[in-house]
Amino acid sequence: MCLVLSEELFWASSVKELSLGVKELEDRHVCLVCGASFEKGEVFQVEGRFYEAYRASEWHVEQEHGSMFDYLIQMNKKFTGLSDHQRELLMFFRQGLSDKEAAKRIDGSPSTIRNHRFKFKEKEKQAKVFLALMDLLKKDDGPEGLVQVHRGATMVDERYATTESEQEKVLKTYFKDGLEGPLHLFPSKEKKKIVVLKHLLKRFEAGRSYTEREVNEVLKEAYADFVTLRRYFIEYGFMDRNQDGSAYWVKQ
Repeated sequence: MCLVLSEELFWASSVKELSLGVKELEDRHVCLVCGASFEKGEVFQVEGRFYEAYRASEWHVEQEHGSMFDYLIQMNKKFTGLSDHQRELLMFFRQGLSDKEAAKRIDGSPSTIRNHRFKFKEKEKQAKVFLALMDLLKKDDGPEGLVQVHRGATMVDERYATTESEQEKVLKTYFKDGLEGPLHLFPSKEKKKIVVLKHLLKRFEAGRSYTEREVNEVLKEAYADFVTLRRYFIEYGFMDRNQDGSAYWVKQ
Protein backbone atom coordinates (compact mmCIF):
# COMPACT_ATOMS: atom_id res chain seq x y z
CA MET A 1 0.00 0.00 0.00
CA CYS A 2 1.32 3.45 -0.86
CA LEU A 3 0.71 6.47 1.30
CA VAL A 4 1.43 9.99 0.05
CA LEU A 5 4.27 11.13 2.25
CA SER A 6 3.78 14.54 3.83
CA GLU A 7 6.58 16.90 4.82
CA GLU A 8 5.11 17.02 8.33
CA LEU A 9 5.50 13.25 8.66
CA PHE A 10 9.14 13.35 7.58
CA TRP A 11 10.12 16.20 9.90
CA ALA A 12 8.13 14.78 12.81
CA SER A 13 10.33 11.67 12.74
CA SER A 14 12.93 11.01 15.41
CA VAL A 15 16.65 10.76 14.67
CA LYS A 16 16.39 6.97 14.93
CA GLU A 17 13.46 6.88 12.49
CA LEU A 18 15.32 9.07 10.00
CA SER A 19 18.32 6.77 10.28
CA LEU A 20 16.20 3.68 9.59
CA GLY A 21 14.01 5.39 6.98
CA VAL A 22 10.82 4.17 8.67
CA LYS A 23 8.24 6.17 10.64
CA GLU A 24 5.97 4.34 13.06
CA LEU A 25 2.35 5.51 13.16
CA GLU A 26 -0.49 4.18 15.29
CA ASP A 27 -1.63 1.63 12.72
CA ARG A 28 1.26 1.30 10.28
CA HIS A 29 4.94 1.76 9.45
CA VAL A 30 5.73 4.21 6.63
CA CYS A 31 8.79 4.52 4.40
CA LEU A 32 10.19 8.04 4.81
CA VAL A 33 11.56 8.08 1.26
CA CYS A 34 8.57 7.13 -0.87
CA GLY A 35 5.63 6.79 1.52
CA ALA A 36 5.12 3.03 1.09
CA SER A 37 2.91 1.86 3.94
CA PHE A 38 2.91 -1.40 5.92
CA GLU A 39 -0.15 -1.94 8.08
CA LYS A 40 0.39 -3.40 11.52
CA GLY A 41 -1.11 -6.85 11.97
CA GLU A 42 -0.53 -7.83 8.36
CA VAL A 43 2.07 -10.38 7.27
CA PHE A 44 4.19 -9.61 4.21
CA GLN A 45 5.90 -12.21 2.03
CA VAL A 46 9.45 -11.26 1.13
CA GLU A 47 11.53 -13.59 -1.04
CA GLY A 48 9.72 -16.67 0.19
CA ARG A 49 9.72 -15.67 3.85
CA PHE A 50 7.04 -13.93 5.93
CA TYR A 51 7.62 -10.78 7.97
CA GLU A 52 5.53 -8.57 10.19
CA ALA A 53 5.01 -4.95 9.15
CA TYR A 54 8.04 -3.36 10.79
CA ARG A 55 10.58 -5.84 9.44
CA ALA A 56 8.93 -5.67 6.01
CA SER A 57 9.23 -1.89 6.02
CA GLU A 58 12.93 -2.15 6.92
CA TRP A 59 13.46 -4.62 4.08
CA HIS A 60 11.63 -2.28 1.70
CA VAL A 61 13.94 0.64 2.53
CA GLU A 62 17.05 -1.49 2.14
CA GLN A 63 16.00 -3.03 -1.18
CA GLU A 64 14.23 -0.09 -2.83
CA HIS A 65 16.27 2.86 -1.59
CA GLY A 66 19.57 1.50 -0.36
CA SER A 67 21.39 3.41 2.35
CA MET A 68 19.53 6.13 4.27
CA PHE A 69 22.96 7.68 4.77
CA ASP A 70 23.20 8.25 1.01
CA TYR A 71 19.66 9.62 0.86
CA LEU A 72 20.06 12.04 3.75
CA ILE A 73 23.51 13.28 2.81
CA GLN A 74 22.28 14.23 -0.67
CA MET A 75 19.58 16.50 0.75
CA ASN A 76 19.86 20.23 0.24
CA LYS A 77 22.63 21.77 2.36
CA LYS A 78 20.00 24.06 3.90
CA PHE A 79 18.72 20.95 5.69
CA THR A 80 21.98 19.12 6.37
CA GLY A 81 24.03 22.18 7.31
CA LEU A 82 26.97 20.60 5.51
CA SER A 83 29.32 22.19 3.02
CA ASP A 84 30.33 20.20 -0.06
CA HIS A 85 33.70 19.54 1.56
CA GLN A 86 32.12 18.26 4.78
CA ARG A 87 29.74 16.05 2.80
CA GLU A 88 32.70 14.56 0.94
CA LEU A 89 34.56 13.83 4.16
CA LEU A 90 31.56 12.14 5.75
CA MET A 91 31.25 9.94 2.68
CA PHE A 92 34.92 8.97 3.07
CA PHE A 93 34.32 8.10 6.73
CA ARG A 94 31.26 6.08 5.74
CA GLN A 95 33.45 4.09 3.35
CA GLY A 96 35.78 3.29 6.25
CA LEU A 97 38.78 5.18 4.88
CA SER A 98 41.61 5.82 7.30
CA ASP A 99 42.83 9.35 7.97
CA LYS A 100 45.78 8.71 5.67
CA GLU A 101 43.58 7.37 2.85
CA ALA A 102 41.10 10.23 3.17
CA ALA A 103 43.95 12.76 3.18
CA LYS A 104 45.20 11.43 -0.16
CA ARG A 105 41.72 11.89 -1.67
CA ILE A 106 41.65 15.60 -0.81
CA ASP A 107 45.37 16.21 -1.20
CA GLY A 108 45.68 17.06 2.49
CA SER A 109 47.32 15.70 5.62
CA PRO A 110 46.16 13.02 8.11
CA SER A 111 46.24 15.64 10.90
CA THR A 112 43.76 17.75 8.93
CA ILE A 113 41.41 14.77 8.63
CA ARG A 114 41.70 14.08 12.37
CA ASN A 115 40.80 17.69 13.04
CA HIS A 116 37.68 17.32 10.89
CA ARG A 117 36.69 14.18 12.78
CA PHE A 118 36.98 16.13 16.04
CA LYS A 119 34.85 18.98 14.65
CA PHE A 120 32.15 16.54 13.55
CA LYS A 121 32.03 15.12 17.08
CA GLU A 122 31.63 18.63 18.46
CA LYS A 123 28.90 19.33 15.91
CA GLU A 124 27.11 16.17 17.05
CA LYS A 125 27.17 17.37 20.68
CA GLN A 126 25.86 20.79 19.67
CA ALA A 127 23.05 19.16 17.68
CA LYS A 128 21.95 17.13 20.70
CA VAL A 129 21.80 20.21 22.91
CA PHE A 130 19.93 22.16 20.25
CA LEU A 131 17.37 19.37 19.83
CA ALA A 132 16.83 19.32 23.59
CA LEU A 133 16.33 23.09 23.62
CA MET A 134 13.80 22.91 20.78
CA ASP A 135 11.96 20.09 22.54
CA LEU A 136 11.70 22.19 25.70
CA LEU A 137 10.59 25.19 23.67
CA LYS A 138 7.70 23.19 22.18
CA LYS A 139 6.46 22.41 25.68
CA ASP A 140 6.26 26.10 26.56
CA ASP A 141 3.52 28.45 25.47
CA GLY A 142 5.61 30.08 22.78
CA PRO A 143 4.74 31.54 19.37
CA GLU A 144 2.86 29.52 16.80
CA GLY A 145 4.99 26.99 14.94
CA LEU A 146 6.12 27.57 11.39
CA VAL A 147 4.91 25.50 8.47
CA GLN A 148 7.46 22.86 7.44
CA VAL A 149 9.65 23.59 4.42
CA HIS A 150 9.41 20.99 1.64
CA ARG A 151 12.57 18.87 1.31
CA GLY A 152 13.05 19.70 -2.37
CA ALA A 153 13.29 23.43 -1.73
CA THR A 154 15.94 25.04 -3.93
CA MET A 155 16.34 27.95 -1.53
CA VAL A 156 15.34 28.35 2.11
CA ASP A 157 15.02 31.87 3.46
CA GLU A 158 12.49 34.23 5.04
CA ARG A 159 10.03 33.50 2.25
CA TYR A 160 9.41 30.14 3.90
CA ALA A 161 8.81 31.62 7.36
CA THR A 162 5.03 31.15 7.38
CA THR A 163 2.92 30.18 10.38
CA GLU A 164 -0.02 27.82 10.18
CA SER A 165 -2.54 30.64 10.68
CA GLU A 166 -0.86 32.72 7.95
CA GLN A 167 -1.00 29.75 5.60
CA GLU A 168 -4.68 29.21 6.33
CA LYS A 169 -5.43 32.87 5.65
CA VAL A 170 -3.56 32.81 2.31
CA LEU A 171 -5.38 29.68 1.15
CA LYS A 172 -8.79 31.10 2.05
CA THR A 173 -7.94 34.29 0.15
CA TYR A 174 -6.78 32.61 -3.05
CA PHE A 175 -9.07 29.56 -3.06
CA LYS A 176 -12.40 31.30 -2.61
CA ASP A 177 -14.44 28.24 -3.65
CA GLY A 178 -12.71 25.92 -1.21
CA LEU A 179 -9.32 24.25 -1.04
CA GLU A 180 -10.24 21.68 -3.69
CA GLY A 181 -11.51 24.36 -6.06
CA PRO A 182 -9.76 26.63 -8.57
CA LEU A 183 -7.13 29.22 -7.76
CA HIS A 184 -8.77 32.65 -7.85
CA LEU A 185 -5.53 34.53 -8.49
CA PHE A 186 -1.84 33.66 -8.42
CA PRO A 187 -0.23 35.89 -5.76
CA SER A 188 2.60 38.27 -6.60
CA LYS A 189 4.37 38.04 -3.21
CA GLU A 190 6.93 35.25 -2.97
CA LYS A 191 5.83 33.99 0.46
CA LYS A 192 2.22 33.62 -0.70
CA LYS A 193 3.32 31.94 -3.93
CA ILE A 194 5.08 29.24 -1.92
CA VAL A 195 1.98 28.60 0.20
CA VAL A 196 -0.20 28.28 -2.91
CA LEU A 197 2.27 26.04 -4.75
CA LYS A 198 2.70 23.75 -1.76
CA HIS A 199 -1.06 23.33 -1.55
CA LEU A 200 -1.45 22.66 -5.29
CA LEU A 201 1.29 20.03 -5.10
CA LYS A 202 -1.14 17.85 -3.11
CA ARG A 203 -3.02 17.28 -6.36
CA PHE A 204 -0.13 15.14 -7.61
CA GLU A 205 0.83 11.67 -6.39
CA ALA A 206 4.27 11.16 -4.89
CA GLY A 207 6.26 8.47 -6.68
CA ARG A 208 4.32 8.77 -9.93
CA SER A 209 5.80 10.00 -13.22
CA TYR A 210 3.71 12.50 -15.22
CA THR A 211 3.99 13.62 -18.82
CA GLU A 212 4.01 17.37 -19.40
CA ARG A 213 0.50 17.07 -20.80
CA GLU A 214 -0.72 15.30 -17.65
CA VAL A 215 0.83 17.99 -15.47
CA ASN A 216 -0.89 20.64 -17.58
CA GLU A 217 -4.25 18.90 -17.27
CA VAL A 218 -4.05 18.84 -13.48
CA LEU A 219 -2.97 22.49 -13.31
CA LYS A 220 -5.59 23.65 -15.84
CA GLU A 221 -8.28 22.65 -13.38
CA ALA A 222 -6.69 24.96 -10.84
CA TYR A 223 -5.69 27.97 -12.93
CA ALA A 224 -5.85 29.16 -16.54
CA ASP A 225 -2.16 30.15 -16.65
CA PHE A 226 -0.98 26.60 -15.95
CA VAL A 227 2.38 27.26 -17.64
CA THR A 228 3.31 29.73 -14.90
CA LEU A 229 2.38 27.25 -12.19
CA ARG A 230 4.40 24.49 -13.85
CA ARG A 231 7.43 26.77 -14.18
CA TYR A 232 7.31 27.74 -10.50
CA PHE A 233 6.93 24.10 -9.44
CA ILE A 234 10.30 23.43 -11.06
CA GLU A 235 11.95 26.71 -10.06
CA TYR A 236 11.07 26.35 -6.36
CA GLY A 237 11.94 22.64 -6.21
CA PHE A 238 8.44 21.24 -5.69
CA MET A 239 8.75 19.11 -8.83
CA ASP A 240 11.57 17.83 -11.00
CA ARG A 241 11.75 16.70 -14.63
CA ASN A 242 14.10 14.90 -16.95
CA GLN A 243 16.29 16.74 -19.44
CA ASP A 244 13.91 16.64 -22.40
CA GLY A 245 10.86 17.54 -20.29
CA SER A 246 9.02 14.32 -21.15
CA ALA A 247 8.57 13.27 -17.50
CA TYR A 248 7.72 15.21 -14.34
CA TRP A 249 7.48 14.01 -10.73
CA VAL A 250 7.02 15.32 -7.20
CA LYS A 251 10.48 16.00 -5.86
CA GLN A 252 11.43 13.94 -2.78
